[in-house]
Amino acid sequence: QVQLVESGGGSVQAGGSLTLSCVAAGYMYKSYCLAWFRQVPGKEREGVAGIDNYGIIMYADSVKGRFTISMDNANNTLSLQMNSLKPEDTAMYYCGLRGWVGQRGMELGLWARREDYDYWGQGTQVTVSS
Repeated sequence: QVQLVESGGGSVQAGGSLTLSCVAAGYMYKSYCLAWFRQVPGKEREGVAGIDNYGIIMYADSVKGRFTISMDNANNTLSLQMNSLKPEDTAMYYCGLRGWVGQRGMELGLWARREDYDYWGQGTQVTVSS
């Protein structure tokens, strides 16, 4: 049984930093894509950053230069280092897992298609105050 468990959310002031973690267990994909999404009430879940098992990394334009996604394969842990946080980064953050989309698929933004993800964590709240 696949399990994704997020942690690391919290409340910070604008300009601060947080690191989110997602421990993934039980998945059998030979090749995969893991990603961070976020959602605020009344809006759709949006892709923030994605990484595949070949190390291809993609970011949403809104977080480029501020957020860094990484994968610790030894510990099956996906991380999201978030710096220079803004109030508009306030959201529930989720990690998601799906099958591999290929390098071209990553570049075309398939990593950010929430409807194609097979598994989700329970989410961790990030609140940024001005």
